[in-house]
Amino acid sequence: MIRKLKSGDYRLYSRKKNPRTGKRRNLGTFKTRAAAKKHERAVQYFKRH
Repeated sequence: MIRKLKSGDYRLYSRKKNPRTGKRRNLGTFKTRAAAKKHERAVQYFKRH
């Protein structure tokens, strides 16, 4: 899940919320949406290999 920050950067969050805190995990901050998308694909690949 990618969100745009006030600074103009994009942050990648985990898809599921943490049941203890009710928040999503920060998986990295990127300058462009494309970079965030690329990393999101890498994360999904890594989760299954």
